[in-house]
Amino acid sequence: MKSSPQVIRTQNFVTDGAAFILEQARRAIAERNEFRIALSGGNTPAPIYKRVAIEAQDFPWTSVRFTFGDERCVPPDNPQSNFRMARENLFVPAGVPEQSIMRLRGEIDPQMAAQEYEDELNALAAERGEPMYRHDLILLGLGEDGHTASLFPGTTALDETTRRVAANFVPKLDAWRLTFTLPLINDARHVLFLVGASKSPQLIERVLAGDQQFPAARVKPMAGAVTWMIGD
Repeated sequence: MKSSPQVIRTQNFVTDGAAFILEQARRAIAERNEFRIALSGGNTPAPIYKRVAIEAQDFPWTSVRFTFGDERCVPPDNPQSNFRMARENLFVPAGVPEQSIMRLRGEIDPQMAAQEYEDELNALAAERGEPMYRHDLILLGLGEDGHTASLFPGTTALDETTRRVAANFVPKLDAWRLTFTLPLINDARHVLFLVGASKSPQLIERVLAGDQQFPAARVKPMAGAVTWMIGD
């Protein structure tokens, strides 16, 4: 039986978010000599990434593997790029080595980019004898329509059962997105939703109650934990 999500409401959103990530990182490295984290994009996590960079100047980044839960189909220097946001706020300030970062290539054909990323994750999993690449921590956000990663209501990737990474067309944006699918997300050891203070309390309540019309409510790791950190 899956445990209920842990909900942390905090007035120190940035500080507590960074501390949570670093605690998970240290624990994973101590236990498995590696920390696998999937980053989320958008505005909410940017100051948290900046704080992580400040707090972890001497961190063993060679023991960390960064992936991305989703990406916009744009070049890496585009202002909309999740990679660019992470690079500017975390990778460059913290001195993260290039080999620790796995970038979703938003500038190439979406189907090819998704397949390429899935193949890379599968190869890493095979090296460890794992059936699926298992993240120690996946960071997720919450959209006003209840989407998370780039799993939007009514889109095809939401019902994907075999692919781990998908190219997902989002009609309301008239755009393609690259995204982790629920099978990959729900294999994580821990999922952390980072939700700013401006998000609708009613929406959060309905997602936490498990309302399936909201993609975020379908994040339920099979053998992992879910934490919601909500700014007050």
